[in-house]
Amino acid sequence: MDSRGRDGQQVVWAVVGTGIGPLLLAATRVGLVNVVFHATDAVRDRALARLAGRLGTEPVEAPGSPLLAEAIRQVDAYFAGERRTFDLPLDWSLISGFHRQVLRELASEVPYGAVVGYGDLARRVGQPAAAQAVGTAMGANPLPVVVPCHRVVESDGGIGGFGGGLETKRKLLALEGVLPEPLF
Repeated sequence: MDSRGRDGQQVVWAVVGTGIGPLLLAATRVGLVNVVFHATDAVRDRALARLAGRLGTEPVEAPGSPLLAEAIRQVDAYFAGERRTFDLPLDWSLISGFHRQVLRELASEVPYGAVVGYGDLARRVGQPAAAQAVGTAMGANPLPVVVPCHRVVESDGGIGGFGGGLETKRKLLALEGVLPEPLF
């Protein structure tokens, strides 16, 4: 595989340090395509191999790439408490169907500092019996943080699950003022 995939597509990536640990950001010429939590060397390498297989191109490390520069700037500002929304082009090619519909609704309609229940989100997309499928969509989210799956919680007040780990979800919700900051 070379650095250009199907239709000449290029995928660039960088790892950025954040208040929740290193995040891998990957982008195509369409937009940000993947965000991966806890991007240690091993996690990063597995994520890049998955991306290569899914997109048909070998991702290239390029932290200075214009395709990534704005995403990095906005992620840094979010974690510094200076940004509440992301205004980035997104490449939705890693997700489709119901999952994409749910994630688009979440990204556009659940603002910073707010939460929504799995069932409420299912109702918003016209599938009121699909709360469990909404949970599956959250777990499949290729763009966490930017598409804020951490804002989806259980209807009984529980925090719910999270692909980045519950401590990461708590930290993100605390950053947004939904939960108090952990004492230790």
